[in-house]
Amino acid sequence: EGAVMVALATVLSFVKIVHLPWGGSITLLSMLPIIVFSIKRGVANGLAASFVFALIQFIQGCADGLFGWGLTPVSLVACIFIDYIFAFTVLGLAGIFRKYGMPGVIGGSVMAMGLRLVCHYISGVLIFGSFGELWNGFTVNEPCLYSLLYNGAYMLPEIVFTVIGAVVLMRPSKSVQDLQLKSVKKKYKSKGFAAGCSREVIERGAEMLGWTLDELIQRTIDALKTFQE
Repeated sequence: EGAVMVALATVLSFVKIVHLPWGGSITLLSMLPIIVFSIKRGVANGLAASFVFALIQFIQGCADGLFGWGLTPVSLVACIFIDYIFAFTVLGLAGIFRKYGMPGVIGGSVMAMGLRLVCHYISGVLIFGSFGELWNGFTVNEPCLYSLLYNGAYMLPEIVFTVIGAVVLMRPSKSVQDLQLKSVKKKYKSKGFAAGCSREVIERGAEMLGWTLDELIQRTIDALKTFQE
């Protein structure tokens, strides 16, 4: 699954929706596969996938002329790590708040992509130190502001679009077909869940049938799925 998500993210990174005149571009949700994978499978798996994605982006950067940008050896190494390795690997942190439900999905996604923006911003200030005209008639002579506007112009729209995509893909399903034993057991421990049903009666009924509580819940889920079909 991780390999598929990395491949999908790579393909989407080639689809540029908007090319900004001063540099940078908005892609077709290229970060979304990595973000969703981290939320679904956890930070460790997410970081592994995002690191591979970072290496692919670095290779693509080389193909786009990274070594011809006129950077000193030290600046080049710093650029490789900050703009590629760090910037894309941090996307794997999106799942850090996944146990908190939809707020965690949103918070983790914004944090991960925000860290990528910070990496590019730092690179723009410390490595490139660019300033001058951003677009026709608008000139910025301060590298800090220039880097913020340059990188924010493409990253902020991507963050907004990707968060929307993550929310749509990760929203809780109301279909019985997606119901899992672990989610029912987690809710079963809450007094507010099926408050009118006696836990004692349910557990005694499972014993009478010669089943464990897990077996009773799973068989009930399976029956509901068959009924819905």
